[in-house]
Order: sequence, then structure tokens, then C-alpha cells
Amino acid sequence: MPFSPNFTWGAATSSHQIEGNTHADGRGESIWDDYCLRTGRTKEGQSGDVACDHYRRYKEDVSIMKEIGLKAYRFSVAWPRVLPEGRGKVSEAGLGFYDRLVDELLGAGIEPWLTLFHWDYPLPLYREGGWLNPNSPGWFEDYTRVVVDRLSDRVTHWMTLNEPQCSIGLGMMAGIHAPGETLPAGQVLVAAHNTLLAHGLAVQVIRSRAKRPPVIGVAPTGEVGIPATLSKEDVEAARENYWHFAPDSLFNMAWWTDPMMLGRYPEQGLKAFGSAAPKFSDADMRTIHQPLDFLGLNIYHGKHVRRGPSGTADVVPFSAGDPRTHIQWPVSPGALYWGPRFAHERYGADLVITENGMANPDWVTLAGTVNDPQRIDYLTRYIRELRRAMDDGVPVKGYFAWSLMDNFEWSEGYRYRFGLVHVDYATQKRTLKDSARWYGDLIRSNGASLG
Repeated sequence: MPFSPNFTWGAATSSHQIEGNTHADGRGESIWDDYCLRTGRTKEGQSGDVACDHYRRYKEDVSIMKEIGLKAYRFSVAWPRVLPEGRGKVSEAGLGFYDRLVDELLGAGIEPWLTLFHWDYPLPLYREGGWLNPNSPGWFEDYTRVVVDRLSDRVTHWMTLNEPQCSIGLGMMAGIHAPGETLPAGQVLVAAHNTLLAHGLAVQVIRSRAKRPPVIGVAPTGEVGIPATLSKEDVEAARENYWHFAPDSLFNMAWWTDPMMLGRYPEQGLKAFGSAAPKFSDADMRTIHQPLDFLGLNIYHGKHVRRGPSGTADVVPFSAGDPRTHIQWPVSPGALYWGPRFAHERYGADLVITENGMANPDWVTLAGTVNDPQRIDYLTRYIRELRRAMDDGVPVKGYFAWSLMDNFEWSEGYRYRFGLVHVDYATQKRTLKDSARWYGDLIRSNGASLG
């Protein structure tokens, strides 16, 4: 059964994970450039200095997208490539790269979906306090203005932030992503609040300055609660778990999406964080709460939840030997049914799956092919669940596979491959995996080939 005629099929990447050329044409440094230089921070000291060399090979990569049959491509702009100091002087070479990329995509019949921030925060601004600096939302607003003024005559689909749960929670609280901080909760929540203000200001800039009518969203993430059974009690327990708060973690949905979608912090979160919760005004919330055209969801896996005997929402452990991806995330296709369903119930918004995919230990065979049946099976199971959610009335408008190509996987370096396209990092040779050809068939059938 096919999807709706206007459903968007795409693939996604991010700037720091694929572009490489971190010192080319006057690009400034990001917190990830600095983080990768520190001993023991990334696997084998690996960095994004070369990555997939997409900055120089973008034409080849767009031709691969066309060969697969992508209808859309989600990419991010590197803030320090456009503004080497994070603010002030614009790099014409850096901005020009995205100019050419957008033109190449449109020439190939592929719709660009642009993300403004996918974690590569400018190092000079970080040294001024980064997201802790009260001026940081204004810095992001100015950066957004530069990008919108240059590209909005051709780009219509925009996302402000990618997974702030990770850039703030993993980067400033857990210390396992750049900038590698382990700050007290109060400071982390100030940084989170400033990030949300930056989102709101960016949406205002896009709305007011875009040369073509914009379609605006944001791309948060979260671990989905999946009911252990279809009983009313377990469904409600899974819903509670999805929006649950732990005072020592920012890896949740509601703290981020409630302010953006509902104009308020959730009471449960304010209670959980207590005195560490940020001080904010009604004006702050009005700034954060801007009308969005869609809510993006980055979903990879979930956890099974049941209502416990004492009324608690209990996580049911996965059994030994249950399927897991190479990165050890559980294969849990129900996440792509229940995540969109719970999000739509809470916000009533149109949805786009802005990331979904799996890491697999792929290599090029002696025959020159890359056989990844596990990925094909994974995608089939997950997208079938997404279709089931849509059949039940959840308004999902698009799906983006993560990722277009193997790339720099942050602190994990290059050991995990998420791509539809294999990259030999020594030679930069691209090889379409079996999953890329399967995905192309899926797109051409508009989902009917799922069976």
C-alpha cells in the first residue's frame, strides 16, 4: 500500500560528520574541532578533519542522491564555516559552499531541508561562555539572518536545532560530547534555556525574512516508551515513560518540546529539577513558543514499559540475545509507531521523521558490493510501523533515513557505519550498499514495496 502522494522521502547528514576540510577557505574552529584534539575524547583520537570530504566532493554526493532517487536531502550548515568567529565578518567562501550545494540539489530535483545547528558551535563564542552567555541567543539570531538572507530564495524547509538533548545534555552535563563539560544542573539548564531562546529567535528571523514561504520545524530526540502489551494500563505507562523526567538527565522530550510547542515548561520537569530550574519570564516563553509547521522526530529505538503492581511505569528489560545494532541499540520497530502517536497526541502537530537508521559492520566484498540485509530488514520493520501510525491517523509528512553515507560518528570516531552508502575513508570511494538500492525502490514505489 503506497504512502500519500506528497510524502517526502529523504536521507540526512550533518556538516561536521561529512564535510571535512575543517581549515579550508577560512573556516573557523568549532567546539568539536577542539574536543577531538584532547587525548582520550574520541575513539583512537579520530576527528572530523577529513571525514567524507563532502566539502570538495558534494557534486559526486548529489549525483549519488539522484541515483538512489531521493526526493529530499536534510543537511546542516556549519556555523563556523559561515561566520569564522561565530559573529561579525561573513566568509563568502563558506557561505558560497552552501550556495553551490543548494543549486546542485535543486538541479538534481532534490529538495533541500536545511538544519541551522547540528552541534558545531563556534569555538570563539564558546570561549565567551557559549550557551551560558545571555548573548548567545542573539548570536544565533544573527547567524540565522545571514543564512536566511542568502539561501531562502531557494530553500523553503528549515530546522533550527538538532537534538538539543545531546548538544546540551551530553556535551555540558555528561561530558561525553563536545565541549566535554560536566557542569552543575543549574548551569546546564541555563544553557538549555538559552538554546530554546535561540530557537525562537531563529524562527522569527525565518518567518520575517524568508524570500519564499518557509516550512519550519525542529528535530529533537528521545527514547520512546513502547507498551509491553496493548492493555490500556501499559499504553498509559509507556506514554508516561516517554515524557518522564530524571533530575540528572536532559535526555527527554518534554523539557525541550513543551516550551516550543505549548509555550511552557512541564510542571513535572520544574518539580524534578527544583531549585536548579532556570529563571524565565513570560516574554521568554513567548519568544520560545513560535508557530511551527512540523515537529521533527529523531527516533532510533525504544524501551518496553508496563504498569507495575504498585502503579509505577516499569521498564521491561530486553532479553539476552534480543537483536541489537552494531552500536548496541535495541532493534525496537514499535518506537516508530508509538513515538509519533504520543507526540501527536500531546502536540497535535504534523510530524516528520527527521532521522531513523542503524549502525551495521559493513564492508566491501570481493565482488565490490556491500551487502547489508540487516539494515534492509531494520528499515522495513520500522517504516511498516510508521505506516501503521499513519493509518491510525497520525499526520506524518516525511521520512529521512540516517544517514546518506557512513561518516564521523562523534566520540565514537569511524567505527560505526550508519550510511546507505559505504565510504572508504582511505580513498574516499563511495559504494552504494544494497540498502541504498532497496531504499530507492521503496521511494519509486512510494512505500508500496514494503508489502
